[in-house]
Amino acid sequence: MKITRLTTYLVPPRWCFLKIETDAGVTGWGEPVLEGRAHTVAAMVDELSDYLVGKDPRHIEDHWTVLYRGGFYRGGGVHMSALAGIDQALWDIKGKALGVPVSELLGGSVRDRIRVYSWIGGDRPSETAEAARQAVARGFTAVKMNGTEELQYIDSHDKVERCIENVAAVRDAVGPNVGIGVDFHGRVHKPMAKVLFKELEPYKLMFIEEPVLSEHYEALRDLAHLSSTPIALGERLYTRWDFKRILSEGYVDIIQPDPSHAGGITETRKIAAMAEAYDVALALHCPLGPIALAANLQIDAGCYNAFIQEQSLGIHYNEANDLLDYVSNPEVFAYRDGMVTIPVGPGLGIEVNEAYVQSRAVEGHRWRNPVWRHADGSFAEW
Repeated sequence: MKITRLTTYLVPPRWCFLKIETDAGVTGWGEPVLEGRAHTVAAMVDELSDYLVGKDPRHIEDHWTVLYRGGFYRGGGVHMSALAGIDQALWDIKGKALGVPVSELLGGSVRDRIRVYSWIGGDRPSETAEAARQAVARGFTAVKMNGTEELQYIDSHDKVERCIENVAAVRDAVGPNVGIGVDFHGRVHKPMAKVLFKELEPYKLMFIEEPVLSEHYEALRDLAHLSSTPIALGERLYTRWDFKRILSEGYVDIIQPDPSHAGGITETRKIAAMAEAYDVALALHCPLGPIALAANLQIDAGCYNAFIQEQSLGIHYNEANDLLDYVSNPEVFAYRDGMVTIPVGPGLGIEVNEAYVQSRAVEGHRWRNPVWRHADGSFAEW
């Protein structure tokens, strides 16, 4: 079996899909995308295809090694996202060729479903209590919300109060037993994070996500003792080497690598195993499309430390298209009792509606994240 062609499709709302074809008629799908940089990642896939065409797709570990190590410059969001989508598609091909799900090739499953959470609210937290009620009514047992708007290094207490009021309203709306994740989105610098950690303690959160940017990880040493709430981080880390220091220093309770950013199934599973050795939980990042979710779930199936899965059904980004629009068998993502079933079909377990993908790729997208500014005109983290 030989790889004959790699084709990328940029589709609404902000995704990039990859199809890898072989001379045996077996095709695989992946989702190589870095939100806001989809065209750049697609170009990187095209560059990497020069090596892959003509190769046996089943030699996944070797291909991953060459595509990562074969360039003098390596790593980072664009490179690792391109490699991620390729890796997902290669696993999809191998599973389809053998007639088994990817999870079976990775050693089999420790679970057949996993808890999921629903995003509530948008980029700026608002009306989150009602959205939380609706999510619980749809069967979700956990929700996640943005905690704050933009914050200066030192900011006024009214912004802190708005954050606390929003979280309190959600807790009141859903009761004590629904998990609430509060995402600081890297918008908060260490001085204000210290304030928010203490103020949020009474609300018994499921986790606080990205309390500071990953590059300011050392700040967690001073934050961790301020609250009993688990700290989650990792969507902007891309390799096992990025996670090595994070795990060894011990201030993170939950890691959140994204298998469409962090080198695909091959690399993310190694990161997950590293985390298990440090007794750190896994909550894969995935505000993306159905191919990415299918890849995430194949990893979740065999990772003992996976406890919850992000997914984008109904997320505020999904305006032009939603999660299940691009698959012919959406029933494989069976949402029930706050969980989603892990697909058991061959490969990633989904059937991509290729005709619909092609039609939507005609429209494509040029999604960019917002650019925010503080009142004084300086740049604010989104």
